[in-house]
Amino acid sequence: MQITVVGTGYVGLVTGTCLADLGNRVLCVDVDPAKIALLERGEVPIYEPGLKELIQDNVAAGRLAFTTDVAAGVAFGEIQFIAVGTPAAADGSADLSQVLQAARNIGRHMTDFKVVVNKSTVPIGTGEQVAGILREEIAQRGVTASFAVVSNPEFLKEGAAIADFMRPDRIVLGADDTPEGQRALALMRRLYAPFNRHHERTRVMDVKSAEFTKYAANAMLATRISFMNELANLADRVGADIESVRQGIGSDPRIGYSFLYAGTGYGGSCFPKDVQALAHTARSHGQKLRVLEAVESVNDEQKSVIARKVFERYGERLEGRTFALWGLAFKPNTDDMREAPSRGVIAALARAGARIRAHDPVAMEQARAALAEDFRAEPALLQRVEFVRHPMDAVKDADALVIVTEWKAYRSPNFGLIKAAMREPLIFDGRNLYEPQDMQQAGFTYVGIGRGTRASTE
Repeated sequence: MQITVVGTGYVGLVTGTCLADLGNRVLCVDVDPAKIALLERGEVPIYEPGLKELIQDNVAAGRLAFTTDVAAGVAFGEIQFIAVGTPAAADGSADLSQVLQAARNIGRHMTDFKVVVNKSTVPIGTGEQVAGILREEIAQRGVTASFAVVSNPEFLKEGAAIADFMRPDRIVLGADDTPEGQRALALMRRLYAPFNRHHERTRVMDVKSAEFTKYAANAMLATRISFMNELANLADRVGADIESVRQGIGSDPRIGYSFLYAGTGYGGSCFPKDVQALAHTARSHGQKLRVLEAVESVNDEQKSVIARKVFERYGERLEGRTFALWGLAFKPNTDDMREAPSRGVIAALARAGARIRAHDPVAMEQARAALAEDFRAEPALLQRVEFVRHPMDAVKDADALVIVTEWKAYRSPNFGLIKAAMREPLIFDGRNLYEPQDMQQAGFTYVGIGRGTRASTE
């Protein structure tokens, strides 16, 4: 099949590349010439394990190409995926400007039947808006061209996106019960047929329900994270171990273990904006989603939990102190710094007078840019942050080690070397990578999240 993917961001690149790897011919369109030039050179603007190699393979095989030519993109594929960004607007709603512009471009150039697929995460009712724009553009040109709008939300985890796409647990398709909608549904079933050979993964529903499903899924996962973080904070107060609690409740099959890890809060491009967008949708329909509003509030506070533990130990003034910080990206296996908890931790410590030596396996360039934006009004604070090439470079002469992202490279370090390098053997573990008893035996003061270990001035 011939597929056009509009947008070469995270979702667009993964979608287009994986569909090409299944044997389809895919043309990815983007209005950013620099990004297209980068891709044509075999480089990738994002970090996702395995993606660069998969892109190169499919370009070499002639199944994947890139262009800035919108008209060529519309002419190429019978199926047009819209996979552009939907960032949060100031009021918490999703900014649909890129989605609606993509729809307008398709409407301006289409001459025959097109399946227009909303792959971007979009609010409930966006399908109707896209359809309205397509009808408007077609009417203005005075041509006859039919179409159907399909909702096909993505369920990709950054760091495991290729595996998620190639081995999906479900494929959600939202289509109208019209001749055009059923024609589109048949094409989408054909496109995704390789994933349904062993058992049916496709879930067919109306467009609005499909749009809702994406938001509901992310809202549920975010809720589990904030719930466990609140329990973890209580565990610290009462002297319980949240890891034991997690195992105790996760063994119940009705609950399970996924997304029950306490930490420094969620970040990234999805959960923060999708929780806000769903809450905004509810408010626009006269309803408050009180649980989700609490989820967001808890997460905002949780991002400062590690800094609060540092202040409990050292007080509010940190001049003359140096902190090693391991992990900058919002999660492992990505360089995504959007809403990353590390940004708040670094800002709090720097504003208190501390120096920070930070390490991340892949996200340091993105972190430099993100912190430059964060400190735009306080550029001197950026001078307090040093990025180092090796985790051990960070801990040398540090007063404490702060762990923010649970990269595998941090899970089994040489604690003897770390202890010898530091001024004080103290670890603030924002991801509970280590066991408190093991750290005590290794001679460290250990402060986790909900591990019954609180920072002390003693």
